[in-house]
Amino acid sequence: MTALGETAPRTPLGRRFGLLMGALLLSSLGNGLCFPFTSIYISQLLGLGGRAAGGYFIAMAAASFAAALAGGPLADRGSPHRVGALGGAALAVGYALLAPADSVALVLASGVCVGAGFGLFYASIVGVVDRAVPESGRRAAFAIRHIVNNAGIGLGSVVAGLALHGADTPVGALRWLYLANGLAALPLIAVILGVRPRTRPAPGNRPATAERSEAGPTYRTLLRARPMALLILAQALFAIVGFTQIEATVPLLMHDRMAVTLGWVSTVVAANSFALIALQPLLRRHLERLPETVGLAAGPVLWAIAFGCGLGAALAGETAPAAVRYGLLLAFAVVFAAGELMYSSAFYPLLLRWSGEEAVGRASALASLAWNLGTASGPPIGLFVVAHASAAGSWLALALGAAAAFTVTAALHSRAGA
Repeated sequence: MTALGETAPRTPLGRRFGLLMGALLLSSLGNGLCFPFTSIYISQLLGLGGRAAGGYFIAMAAASFAAALAGGPLADRGSPHRVGALGGAALAVGYALLAPADSVALVLASGVCVGAGFGLFYASIVGVVDRAVPESGRRAAFAIRHIVNNAGIGLGSVVAGLALHGADTPVGALRWLYLANGLAALPLIAVILGVRPRTRPAPGNRPATAERSEAGPTYRTLLRARPMALLILAQALFAIVGFTQIEATVPLLMHDRMAVTLGWVSTVVAANSFALIALQPLLRRHLERLPETVGLAAGPVLWAIAFGCGLGAALAGETAPAAVRYGLLLAFAVVFAAGELMYSSAFYPLLLRWSGEEAVGRASALASLAWNLGTASGPPIGLFVVAHASAAGSWLALALGAAAAFTVTAALHSRAGA
């Protein structure tokens, strides 16, 4: 027992990873200050209308798609740190442009910069994180990165709510929040460049990416490999049936179909965030012992169980004791968080292993594009279900979606073991 304890020191991932997560927390906090309000800010507060707001998101999506495709090979040919820093700079400029925006042209320019920033950042961040930690720490590192990102956004949303609640003019307060969001990206740029390895890996260790990337796999080659194609499909499904549903669909389902108060809706969402933080150190050793494909498949299984808790709360109805009804909803939040940790600890280590270091940028770009597809299509699907089904039927539909994601991860596990 002592030997086991000694193999898990308190800070195994190192100073570079800690600095990177600190900067990522600050950047995510900046994003949380603004992202729920952008469409309202552009269309109503700036008085530019719905077309301008729609144009912003279209410009952002198109730029993100193009930048991810271009950023993957750039990260593979050179350094993911340079690409990540360039993405951070584009995010800083894009969000800062929204602060003084008073025309459609500035709004569209902001959308292009923000989209390009996200595309470049997500095509490179996997390689940046991987090079900041020992190979044995990959799974813990990516799980922590997921927690940090969510915690930052949640904290930023709270700060924004407090700032706007006391503001005399919401448009004026939001201008400062967008400026703060842009400034919050600057430390991330500095840290990404600061944690860049200064020496080439030894011949027996990780390969020198710049020397091998020219002959590395293309996007088409990566997708022709069945395990990688299934992994990218799983990424899209995780966004569609999981992450977007807890963010967009479940709060509406609880409030509109189950008469859950806004206070309790907020409590359930907060419980999910706190559970992520609390469960990670408790589950870390178990996560590292599981084969990665098993951990990935366990994620949607836990989500199906979580949605089943929600179904139980819906079937119990408003006449059930509050301890039963709200206890089941809190259980949903906690079990769903466990599924998130299964995903985050397994997906990116698998992506790194199956792509090879000479193509990790391209593989990360494909994962980013799949994620964007999922986050764009998941909320409309979930909201359609809630609008046309009962509370119990909606929870059941969400559970069936998680089961569909499991079938893909099960196929991936079988293919990987073949």
